Amino acid sequence: MTHLKPFARWAAPIAVAMATSTSAFAFEPGSTECIAPAGAGGGWDMTCRLVGKTMQDLKLISSTMQVTNKAGGGGGAAFAEVVNKRNTDNNLIVAASSATSTRLAQGAYPGNTMDQVKWLASVGADYGMVAVAADSPYNTLPQLMAKVKADPTAISFAGGSAVGGWDHLKVLIAARKSGITNVRTVKYVAFEGGGEAVTQLLAGKIQAFTGDISEAKGFVDAGKIKVLAVLAPERLSGDFAKFPTAKEQGLDVVGANWRGFYAPGGMSQEAYDYWVKQIGTVYDSKEWKAIMAKNGMDALNLRGPAFQKYVKESVDEINALSREIGIVK
Repeated sequence: MTHLKPFARWAAPIAVAMATSTSAFAFEPGSTECIAPAGAGGGWDMTCRLVGKTMQDLKLISSTMQVTNKAGGGGGAAFAEVVNKRNTDNNLIVAASSATSTRLAQGAYPGNTMDQVKWLASVGADYGMVAVAADSPYNTLPQLMAKVKADPTAISFAGGSAVGGWDHLKVLIAARKSGITNVRTVKYVAFEGGGEAVTQLLAGKIQAFTGDISEAKGFVDAGKIKVLAVLAPERLSGDFAKFPTAKEQGLDVVGANWRGFYAPGGMSQEAYDYWVKQIGTVYDSKEWKAIMAKNGMDALNLRGPAFQKYVKESVDEINALSREIGIVK
């Protein structure tokens, strides 16, 4: 899988002068704004508000960052507005995630492509996982995938995203790495959320659950499920360190529900460099490390061209998988 390689861990702090002053840049922002492409309270909204507040606390911007909630089309309404109406706005950033790249890959933003905007930086990731009921006979991800390969009808996976969504795609990536050449044979059942999927797992209606690791911890602590593998490049820290990775079990599968930002495609190079640096400064700060730990995010440190490349490779691979299962014609 080309776009899901091991990522850089926490970057070393940058020079204090760069971290605390906007005067080091040719561009200085005016009234800043972050668009959250959904209603209040979701992941995109949280990303805007937490990063904006941290920027203000670190004195990277001179006043409060305005957060604008623009729901519609799974992020498509916001994307279209940025492309069509605010293409040269140097004071605007937009929250994005794996859901953004998935929908771009599947053509869910009609007439729009990822190349119409500039990708700034990531601010962390919630890594995927595959789990089973606590009393399941399967104890490793290779055991489970070997059963799928031998008898695809025996195992049904469930997740909180639609068919062709990120929870589904993570399973298909693992299937490919397990030598399953026809991923259409892999059974996936979509539910409204991870909680409903786990309920069906515990009822014996399905045999495996796919979601993000932050969704699983409470069920593990309650003794209801066991995590077979976390889809991270290396073991996570803290309370999540007990969960094995797919990679250490011989399956090089990494699935990151990343969070980050894009900017208008016509943004000046000076403004682009400014926002890449300031988002990076937030990421490097002890304040952001504490926020990540509190919200179940782990390291994903990609900035500027590296982030642009990551999103491009993600879009390309998701497009290929989506064509294979008939989501994209």
